[in-house]
Amino acid sequence: MSDLILASLEYGGYISILKFIVFLVFFFLWLPLLGWVYRDAELVKTKENFWTAVLFIAGASAILIWLFMPIFIIGMLFYIIAVGATSLGYVMHRNARVPAFQRVLTPDHIRSLFVSEEKKLEVLKDFRFITANNNEVPMPEPKTADFFGYKAAYDVFNDAIWRRASDIIFLPAPPNYNVAYYVDGAALKQPPIPKEQMDYFIHFVKQLADLDPNEKRKPQTGKFRTHQSKVNTDWEIITAGSTVGEQVKIKQIIQENIIRLKDINLTSDQYQQLDKIRGIKQGIFIIAGPKKSGVSTTFYALLRNHDAFLNSIATLERSLSADMPNITQNVFGLSDTGTTSYAKKLQVIMRREPDIIGVADCEDGETAQVACQTAKDGKLIYLTLDADNVIKALGKWLKFVGDKNLAADALLGISCQRLLRKLCEECKQAYEPNKELLRKFNIPAEKAKVLYRAGKVIYSKRGKPTTCEHCQGTGFVGRMGVFEMIIVNNQLRNVIKQSASLPDVATQFRRAKMLYLQEQALKKVVAGKTSINEMVRVLSKDRKKRKTGQKT
Repeated sequence: MSDLILASLEYGGYISILKFIVFLVFFFLWLPLLGWVYRDAELVKTKENFWTAVLFIAGASAILIWLFMPIFIIGMLFYIIAVGATSLGYVMHRNARVPAFQRVLTPDHIRSLFVSEEKKLEVLKDFRFITANNNEVPMPEPKTADFFGYKAAYDVFNDAIWRRASDIIFLPAPPNYNVAYYVDGAALKQPPIPKEQMDYFIHFVKQLADLDPNEKRKPQTGKFRTHQSKVNTDWEIITAGSTVGEQVKIKQIIQENIIRLKDINLTSDQYQQLDKIRGIKQGIFIIAGPKKSGVSTTFYALLRNHDAFLNSIATLERSLSADMPNITQNVFGLSDTGTTSYAKKLQVIMRREPDIIGVADCEDGETAQVACQTAKDGKLIYLTLDADNVIKALGKWLKFVGDKNLAADALLGISCQRLLRKLCEECKQAYEPNKELLRKFNIPAEKAKVLYRAGKVIYSKRGKPTTCEHCQGTGFVGRMGVFEMIIVNNQLRNVIKQSASLPDVATQFRRAKMLYLQEQALKKVVAGKTSINEMVRVLSKDRKKRKTGQKT
């Protein structure tokens, strides 16, 4: 090759130093490219000899043509096209064989070239994984299968923690996995993850949780921990097989704080009504709401409203949401199902003669009847039901007890609730609502001259869009309860006993100034605490459920 270059110089009679330097630069760039293709093809397990030979022949041929080309620039362009096209062909071939995060010449890869390997690894060092057995996982060697799983897990959990996600859902949708975060109770769709990357991720996380990485069909459950910036976060992983791949749900384990009654966002009237129950010695108060609507928090807040030193308080629960100090919490577990029922376990608790009893998740008539009889015998009971509103909760209660007079005599009141996301105080935006909207929701114009909605895009002083650091761009931070409530007095008890239908009872409840959930939610909207769209999002679920029920 060197003799050929000298011969061409003698043939021309002279040489341009600048052109000669350009030629040498391209020539010596081609040589390491050959070495990289051979090593990389060997690493990704493709035909290393074939691809190295193809690139060698393309480069050598292009050099010969360039040397004999009368016009230098045309020869150079031919060389660039020949070597570049062959190299690009190899890159496309190898990228199709590897996970997305191992691909080269992608935008992410190009950006990473400007960051040193030391800095990349330094970022990972601040984030640590701790196994189910409480052992810290050392960072694996770079460019190994374990490292790819470690890096994939870091990317997921670092982002999920920053976005305040309580749940991370991975659903297979070949060739990718669809990803969703649950933030403040709302699902937020995330960019999909390639299946190859998820395989590394699932294998790594299963090992963290002390699960079998090779079991892809049977359900598995485990726990592990992440540590970042001196903060520990506990996670639970639930896996299950499906016809299209393995489904994965990762839930953040949050130790719920037992809050006081005054902190659950009751209106002042509602708080006064519930606080008065402290002075009542017997009866049943029902806390209703669908799943994940904050019923357990209200249940615990009402129990904690009583002095646990002056009163003997006990609960019966299917699972504990939080530990209650100085309160005897009884869990109905798998060991009970073979020998007793929920109602019989409640009877056992009653024999210990507590003053106040909390019955969570009443789902059958036997339990309701035991609770009703116990209240009649001089006990105060808080009981939770799955129902969409106060009237439906009443209908369910009457059906469970089976005796309208007994059910009404024991009843102190019913509440039903939902959780609404709170607008971010840093980026919420005020707007003037149109009259049509106010009429639709029966809001007086003079009371709602300005409403608020979630912030859209925040721009920096230089005009660049930025993400609100307070809400991470969702427009909401945290949730608050909204309550529909009725306190049952003697007059309303007679109404329940004598009314022929639930709509008749509902009419009398309205006359007793009970406000519906939408009316209570609108108060939060007018006060600027939440948005119209958030209220519609939460309450429209009830209408969807009613339609589904009608169809089925």
